Amino acid sequence: MKTYHLFCRNCTLVQAFISSHLDYCNSVLYGVTDNLLQRLQSVQNAAARLITRMGRREHISPVLQELHWLPVRRRVDFKLATLMFKSLPYTAAHCRISQIHASRHLRPVAIPAHMAPSHACIIPWSRTRLGDRSFDVAGLWLWNKLPASLQSSDSLCQFRRQLKTFLFVKY
Repeated sequence: MKTYHLFCRNCTLVQAFISSHLDYCNSVLYGVTDNLLQRLQSVQNAAARLITRMGRREHISPVLQELHWLPVRRRVDFKLATLMFKSLPYTAAHCRISQIHASRHLRPVAIPAHMAPSHACIIPWSRTRLGDRSFDVAGLWLWNKLPASLQSSDSLCQFRRQLKTFLFVKY
């Protein structure tokens, strides 16, 4: 694997100006089209090229991995899952409900094989695509896709570390 020489001053400036703007309110970008996210991805790619002084024709994925930067779509997933983890004490009424208690007003829960039924959340119906992107639908949908070991993390720090590893492996 090629090792890139990182310039600390450039790295600090990029983190301060570009990465912070990419992460600001990016959880509202969940479910948007690939075309819109590609614009943000090109900004992230340009920032990585600036830091590493890499040419435009070279492949960017190894550089993003070395910088430990998730692609924009995964950053959105990371932010939404983190917000979901923080809000779990307040949304506990929706989670850990067995399938017996589900009413006809709620979506059927598709429980992945790696999860115990006690970790699944019931996802409310929405009538529009915009409603599917709302936090109470998208957050629960994403939460149900996470492995049970990740959902049962003890602290926010541990959850974020394991989530980033999970998203890097998935990417």
